Amino acid sequence: MPDQAVASSVCYCGDCRKQSGSPIVAWAMVPEEAVSVTGEPKVYNSSLDGRRSFCGSCGTGLFFSNAPLQQMGMMQVRVAVLDDPEAIAPQMQVQTAERVKWVTSLHELPAFERFPG
Repeated sequence: MPDQAVASSVCYCGDCRKQSGSPIVAWAMVPEEAVSVTGEPKVYNSSLDGRRSFCGSCGTGLFFSNAPLQQMGMMQVRVAVLDDPEAIAPQMQVQTAERVKWVTSLHELPAFERFPG
């Protein structure tokens, strides 16, 4: 599927933030037929037009879709849930108007390869 991604982004919108519990979510737009899952994801309407899918067993967020994406035969897949999340790097940032302000300075914080003792 990584070779079928037509676009990839990190999103800062409030809907993604609330659904994920994270200030940023990485997405890849891929053809619907390129996606395969084990089990049957649960789906809910996250906005007037948007639908989000998640694993009914563990709660992991999986997909986003809306009418324009469906008309193109596309869907958004969370990059972090792929077997190889390194396979699709973000090409852009979207919804930066809703970005949590401190995200822009994360690179200034101390970094540890593992949780510090």
